[in-house]
Amino acid sequence: SELRAVLGRSYRVMSHAFDRILDRLPFELVELHPDNGSEFFNDHLLRFWGERAPGLKWSRSRPYHKNDNRFVEQRNGDLVRGYVGYDRLDTVAQTQMLNELYDLIWLYFNFFQPVRKLASKEFVRVEGGTKLARHFDLARTPLKRLLAANVLEPEQAAALVRLYERTNPKELRAKIYAQLQRLFTL
Repeated sequence: SELRAVLGRSYRVMSHAFDRILDRLPFELVELHPDNGSEFFNDHLLRFWGERAPGLKWSRSRPYHKNDNRFVEQRNGDLVRGYVGYDRLDTVAQTQMLNELYDLIWLYFNFFQPVRKLASKEFVRVEGGTKLARHFDLARTPLKRLLAANVLEPEQAAALVRLYERTNPKELRAKIYAQLQRLFTL
């Protein structure tokens, strides 16, 4: 997951955030799952990604179904609202501090928080009818999933492993909460 806070909706601001995301990705982007809101999914997004990644696959929500894109909405709840809440942050200092927080959250979530992916679904008979049974794979961190996919160059994989090994998750979590306190004192 990648998070960036932007102040405004100009192409310059949006492209700077998208460039930051591209700089950190250690692999070629294949799919993009943007938020469907007009504040995000707009001409700037289409222009930027059309120029930088032609042939990119897009996921889109259905009109008037704001929670339709599970990839985005789950992360909005877990990573954005779960840490920052619903407060309005609209100054340059808050935006910069929020991006510093997002950098810490990026490391914590992608390197140390295991997630399970849905492997299959099936209807099973139970007394009185049927129910949907979901089967999940083993919980692994996004980093471990990425390394297991063997899509990285050896140097890229080694750099990520070095970053993982030199990061203390307990200290990282303390830094996240200290950054939250600084943000909310603004």
